[in-house]
Amino acid sequence: MGVSARVLATITALTSLVALSACSSDTKPKWSGTDGSAGGPSASASAELPKATFAAPADGANNVSTAAELSLQTSPGANAVVTLTDTAGGTVAGSFRPDGATWVPTTQLKYGTQYTATVTSAGDAAGTKVTFTTMAKPGKTVNVSTALSDNKVYGVAMPIVVRFGSSVPQELRASVEKRLLVKSDPPQVGTWYWFNGGEVHYRPKEYWQAGTKVSVRLATGGLQLTKTGYGTRDVTSNFTIGDKIILTTDDKTKQMTVEKNGEVVKTIPVSLGKPKTPSSSGHMVVMDKQQSELFVSTDPSDPYRETVYWTQRTTSGGEYIHSAPWSVGDQGKRNVSHGCTNVSEANAKFLFNLTKIGDVHIVKGTPRKLAWGNGWTDWDKPWSEYVKGSALPPPAETATADPSASASAAPSGSAAPAA
Repeated sequence: MGVSARVLATITALTSLVALSACSSDTKPKWSGTDGSAGGPSASASAELPKATFAAPADGANNVSTAAELSLQTSPGANAVVTLTDTAGGTVAGSFRPDGATWVPTTQLKYGTQYTATVTSAGDAAGTKVTFTTMAKPGKTVNVSTALSDNKVYGVAMPIVVRFGSSVPQELRASVEKRLLVKSDPPQVGTWYWFNGGEVHYRPKEYWQAGTKVSVRLATGGLQLTKTGYGTRDVTSNFTIGDKIILTTDDKTKQMTVEKNGEVVKTIPVSLGKPKTPSSSGHMVVMDKQQSELFVSTDPSDPYRETVYWTQRTTSGGEYIHSAPWSVGDQGKRNVSHGCTNVSEANAKFLFNLTKIGDVHIVKGTPRKLAWGNGWTDWDKPWSEYVKGSALPPPAETATADPSASASAAPSGSAAPAA
């Protein structure tokens, strides 16, 4: 059966309308992210886009850091794809930072090795290349460490604590901080805080969300950390955040409220520090847990030597939550401890089995304020103040899972426990 002229005219008109609608779109080429596999522009648009070229390292450069990143001269929008190979033909994986202007290798480069980097982009399929050679292994290296354990479950207030074997001077802290990479799933905004040149912490803006998976890469291998010292190696850690446990102790009521995922599960009578040795008020974090520990006084005027059970350390200065059967009659009524949070043996064991390192203990109403740096005090400053401890500008309030950088007393050091 033939098609009438009227039907043909209608089809022609509709086709023209669709074509006009498509041509009138204001859609522009979009940056594809880390692999350039999606969002590419059309061939006609490609010719108008700038070609991506390298800003650093320079072609033929020598003595390049093994912590080097590849910087592009052109701004994002050219669907750039970077490949990096060594002389043996091995390929180094990597990804772009969120701004798309810098490509970060996923592992430390080898010492004394020649590499060839190629960048291709829309409208420049052939790409451009640079060849560079990395530095020889340095004579002086600086150790970088973290107490985080792989595949462990931590509490929602767990800071990422990084320590350096030598003090990082002020002028190098920004470049070092950019190489301390944290990813979280789901993504959460966070930042670093320099307590001093030997210690820097990371925390999110709010408590970690329960169930968050966190991946840390301290990409400091071959990175200059001091005037003459370079990072020994990269350090990585992957961990998970568990249930949201919040312990809140009020000196006024002498009670501890225990919350799990937003619900009160128990109220526990406590005895805090007596007037001579008051407990600290503030936001503390469980730093360590032991089934038993020997507490020995360092004050000759108030001696004690006691094996204490179900201990949870919350300050560097020696404040704990622990079993204190000797003060059960005082718990919920008066303060008789040397600064610790005393609870009954049954309650101490309950808390020990419930909590994780990184869980929160908030103490209110005591006459002594928690000293900054006396333990993991990261949550004792509001976010607006905490971001000032970073060597970089404050992070964007929209979190990303891509690599990003995300006069204080030292939190390190330890004093005698206060029973």
